Amino acid sequence: MLDKHLLDILVCPVTKGPLIFDKGRGELISVSAQLAYPIRDDIPVMLEEEARPLSAEELEHYRERRAGASRNSRPE
Repeated sequence: MLDKHLLDILVCPVTKGPLIFDKGRGELISVSAQLAYPIRDDIPVMLEEEARPLSAEELEHYRERRAGASRNSRPE
């Protein structure tokens, strides 16, 4: 499992945008770069050439997930 503090400070190396941790797939997702960075042996591999491109369906899923997280974190 990745350290929460590490997840909070990591950004996409291509866009410098935020990342989404997909625990089930063992990847860090950059919606802005449309890439999925692998996590191997609990170490994020933050190299563009090691990342895989996201499909249109995956991209939509993660955009919705990110939007839902934003709505849930807003103070009332």
